[in-house]
Amino acid sequence: MRASRRKVLAGLAASLGLSGAVHASARTTLRVAAYPLIDEIVRAALPRWRAMHPQVEVQVISRAYADHHTAMTTALSTSVHLPDVMALEASYLGRYSQGEGLEDLSRPPYEAERLGSRFVPYAFDQTRNRRGGRVAVPTDIGPGTLLYRTDLLTRAGLGPADLTPSWEAYVEAGARIKAATGAYLIGNAQSVKDIVIRSGLQPGEGLYFDKDSRVLVDAPRFHRAFALARQVRLRKLDAKVNAWSNEWAEGFRRGTIATDLTGAWMVGQLANWVAPGTKGLWRVAQLPEQTFVGYGGSFYAMPRRADPGRKALGWELIQMLTLTPALQLEAFKSQDAFPALVETHQDPFFEQPVAFLGGQPARVVWREAARRITATQVHKQTNFADEVIGTELDNVLEQGKDIGRALADARRLLERRAHR
Repeated sequence: MRASRRKVLAGLAASLGLSGAVHASARTTLRVAAYPLIDEIVRAALPRWRAMHPQVEVQVISRAYADHHTAMTTALSTSVHLPDVMALEASYLGRYSQGEGLEDLSRPPYEAERLGSRFVPYAFDQTRNRRGGRVAVPTDIGPGTLLYRTDLLTRAGLGPADLTPSWEAYVEAGARIKAATGAYLIGNAQSVKDIVIRSGLQPGEGLYFDKDSRVLVDAPRFHRAFALARQVRLRKLDAKVNAWSNEWAEGFRRGTIATDLTGAWMVGQLANWVAPGTKGLWRVAQLPEQTFVGYGGSFYAMPRRADPGRKALGWELIQMLTLTPALQLEAFKSQDAFPALVETHQDPFFEQPVAFLGGQPARVVWREAARRITATQVHKQTNFADEVIGTELDNVLEQGKDIGRALADARRLLERRAHR
């Protein structure tokens, strides 16, 4: 039998030495640091919070995505201007989780381990650090998906089944699309590399480093990813534009880019601002070769050195945001934030047609992907490794550098940084 929320919260406050803090008559302010879209999701949830805690104000501190994570790095290292709750994007989670700046939520009084079955497994697994601690709680995820233009495929005499049997088939289909329509297969060959290096990972295996910080970039998946990306470039199948650039957006608007390898959230971006005029022309499928990977996602964490007098409230806010099905679904509907909370996945909303995708019930495709994604071991140098591997692929694509030498150079550089 479940204890009431009030009893659980009171016990949490008492164990933290905060008796009376939760129901204090004096006004308290919780500070939540977030980045765009997550900030709006938190603000939208505040009426529910105020109904429970009319004396507890929540101040949402919003910064641009990069500025937010830079500010959180500084705050954790200096213990100055620490928020009570912070949002973290998946690609930054490894950087923060391996240090000691975040509260270990697996320990009493939080005991977050009990929540594991309620979340998509790979997202919850990502929150564990190498010491076995649990440093965050997932709120939304980004199941990887293949977006494709039906009109361009039709003109090339192709269907979605021609894109997905293998990565080699995907490239060959791109050549046929280019020959028939003049459209590029994808915006940039780097996108192929980004997905293929994540293919075939075993549970708990690291992307660039193993659990002992050994560098993995000589693995066959990296050689294959580089070779496929090189084929895309040599056959002139990518537009050579960077994601989120004006040229990239124009490619989608004008129909000169036929597919994209991305997260499910990209559909909302296309519909709302990138290329709303292409409504009805796009569909989605699972990634080639039945590849299932996560593409972004958001988490909530608590700084270890934040004010202890507000930690019980901060933890209650995190639980409200992540464990309330109505809030999770509303964030999905309004911000395309695919829920990490499993119990939302049977909601009828998942079966509804997506107008931008010509009525395709695409959310069931993403739901299936979410269930089959394997968690990767996070590492504090992941973002640096992303830059190194991206630079070396550029050297291969633009300067003709040998793939073996490029990956060997990347390995040596990463070995010097692995234990920093």
